[in-house]
Amino acid sequence: MAENGIGSEIAQLQQVYQVVVEFLVNYSFQIVGALIIFLLGLWVANKVAAVVRKQMDAHEIDTTLTNFVSNLVRLLVIIMVAIICLGKLGISVTPMVAAIGAASLGAGLAVQGMLSNYAAGITIIVTRPFVIGNTITIKEITGQVEDIHLGVTTLTNEEGELISIPNKHIVGEILHNSFENKLVELSINIDFSSEPNQAIAVIEQVLAEFKQVDKKQASQVGINNFTDAGLQIGVRYWVPTARYFQDKYRINLAIWNSLKAAGIQISNPVRTVKLLGNSPQKFD
Repeated sequence: MAENGIGSEIAQLQQVYQVVVEFLVNYSFQIVGALIIFLLGLWVANKVAAVVRKQMDAHEIDTTLTNFVSNLVRLLVIIMVAIICLGKLGISVTPMVAAIGAASLGAGLAVQGMLSNYAAGITIIVTRPFVIGNTITIKEITGQVEDIHLGVTTLTNEEGELISIPNKHIVGEILHNSFENKLVELSINIDFSSEPNQAIAVIEQVLAEFKQVDKKQASQVGINNFTDAGLQIGVRYWVPTARYFQDKYRINLAIWNSLKAAGIQISNPVRTVKLLGNSPQKFD
């Protein structure tokens, strides 16, 4: 009985061997040809994508749009090569296209949120309301654009946090783009006896001495308001987003030291408290 079992296993192996040999004899040339075509197609796809990228870089087109177009061209070439390879193997792509279309319809209903993010990502890449390196504010979230993907846009801030925003929450929303810089706003109250022109000149001198302050966008210093605490001097200037708090704190300290050295008095609010009633009150 053991010999019969071994004999049946050998017979099965022989049948498998014959099937493999017949398959290789009948389809070996098609398989080799399809493999060569596919490898050649990958090489062509990479070359075409590189040429597209080079041409777009030569015309100084945005990096995000360049990556998107070059990757799309590469994908299209690979799809065409794959269709040719399937035809070489004698496989009809028509039923497969119909099946993929039916599956895509069902999948599309299940992943509407993901598809809406992709559609919004394409809109961002094509219309370019911002590019990598810009500082944007979306729904009270501010950061510098680190990367733009089809599904999400990633921001980073001075703390090193990486913020991912789905693209569907960007398109159609109110977008603030301050490019690579961020606005610093400051209010300083000086005494009414102080000379405001001198205080303004001192602050302007401090801002002029800091290289981090963007000189392309003029700083603004002037009387912002008249309060019971004195003259309110308003200060507005721009610094790189990546160093926002670091530069702001250093400049604030420099302004304080300069005003103090110039003898300009920083005012304090004065409150007069009047007690009503003649009877003394006892507090425990």
